[in-house]
This record gives sequence, structure tokens and C-alpha cells, in this order.
Amino acid sequence: MAATYLPTLKQLQYLVALQEHGHFGRAADACFVTQSTLSAGLRELETLIGVTLVERTRRVVRFTPLGERIADKARRVLREADELGDMARAAGRPLSGEMRMSVIPTIAPFMLPRILPRLRRDYPDLKLFLREEPSAPACERLHNGRTDCVLLALPFACGEVTAEPLFDDRLFVAFPTDEDHTPPPAFPAADIDENRLLLLEDGHCLKDHALAACNRPELRAEATMLGTSLHTIVQMVDNGLGMTMLPEMALRSGILDNTHITARPLDAENAIRKIALVWRRASPREKDFRLLAQVLAEAA
Repeated sequence: MAATYLPTLKQLQYLVALQEHGHFGRAADACFVTQSTLSAGLRELETLIGVTLVERTRRVVRFTPLGERIADKARRVLREADELGDMARAAGRPLSGEMRMSVIPTIAPFMLPRILPRLRRDYPDLKLFLREEPSAPACERLHNGRTDCVLLALPFACGEVTAEPLFDDRLFVAFPTDEDHTPPPAFPAADIDENRLLLLEDGHCLKDHALAACNRPELRAEATMLGTSLHTIVQMVDNGLGMTMLPEMALRSGILDNTHITARPLDAENAIRKIALVWRRASPREKDFRLLAQVLAEAA
């Protein structure tokens, strides 16, 4: 019987890295090899399967249609290979080995400083690699196998995942203290001035959660979208340029310290976002993720 020669995982890693980065040098850096090593590995792969996967020019790396399909399949093969290692780690000590977690920007700066010291203390064998990114890219990386779990806010359509809710995070209206004309304790959604509302730019789910809680369609059309940072928006509110909505975890972390800003709970139905840890369904590390979720909930 004729011998069958199969692609190596290393060759598949090179192919996926080139598809992701679109550049031989950056793909080689991501794989921790030289550009010549990566290029040679891809040529060996093309010779092995007898087709051209990548059209090479001086300025452009262009995948052939078949190359795109094979790279997508290679990504799934690599994810399955990673899960072989996950199965072995899951059989050993809890929360040990490497874990890649994505965290959305409206959670990371407020929650991570509280949870990381406990994880380092209680689970010293856990090597947690963190990546801060918005919900949509984080969920895409999760399904592509480039991250293991995501700390995000629900509701958000993240695909076929298992979600472990951690806690509810209330929404507050923040405005300059000298504009405090609304009787406490809560701030009615109807009193929000749509012409002065400052929110994060599209792509951040906090904006969608805030607008959905207010149930005022005109806010979506009139609100001023600013940037990617709650800290920047707080500085603008402190300078009298408008009002905004902030999650309770940001307030508890002191985001309004040394400002002249008042924050009141938003008086509206569903004026909360649910903080959750999500991972791919049927992951062999489900016990690890549920334990991690428990630790996160307790620490937060």
C-alpha cells in the first residue's frame, strides 16, 4: 500500500498565521520562527498536497479560493489538537497550565485588578494570558480557537457557547454635579437629554445595553458617540460637555474620584448588564471554566 503523507500541525500553524496576518514577516513573528522557515514550511505543504494555496507577489499575499478553504479547515484541526492537551490538563490539577481569556474593555480595568491577585495566590500553576478586546472580536477568537474563554456582558449574541453568569452590574447616569436638578435617588430614563448624551463608539456592547435599558429610540439616533474609553468620556462629562451612562463596577473602582460628577442609578426596566464567563460548548475544560467563574464571582 502506498505511503500517505499528512500535513504537520506546524505547517497548518504557518498557514493559519499567514491567513490571519496577511504578511509573511508578521506571520513568522507570531509563530516564533524566521520568515524563511515559515515560507519553506508553506512550500512543503503545497508540494505535499499538490496545490497552490498562496499567490506570492512582492507587495501582496493572496490566498487562492482553495487556500482559503484549507486554511479555515486547518484552523479547526488546530483547535481540535489544542483540545487534546486541554483534556490532559483537565484530568490533572484544577486551574493549571495555560489559559487564554479575552476581556471586554468595559470590564477589564475595573474587575481584573481585584481578581488577578487572588488567582495568583490560590492557583499559582495557572498561566493566564489576557487580551482586552470588544465583544464581537472576542467571540470570533473564541470560536476560532484563539482564546479559551471570554469575560463579557450579556445580553450579547456570542454564538454556540456555554455561559456562566457571575453577577448583575447596574447602570448609572453620570452628569456634572452643578447640573443636579433631578430629585434623588434614581434618574428617570425620560430625563436623559439626548442632545448631551455621550456614549462609547459602535462595537462596545455597553452602549447597546444602555440604550436598550432606556427604551427611547431617539437616543440611538441623537447620542454622541465618542471613543473606546470610559475614562475619556468621564473627563468630558467633568468638563461640562454632556452626560453619560456608567456601569456600577466602574463607580466602585473609583472612576469618578477627584471629579465633580454625580452618578445616580438609571430608573428603567432592565437597567443592568449581566457579567458572565463564556466558553465553547462541550469544551473538555468545562470544570476549569466553572471553577474560574466561581472564583471570579467571589472576588468581584
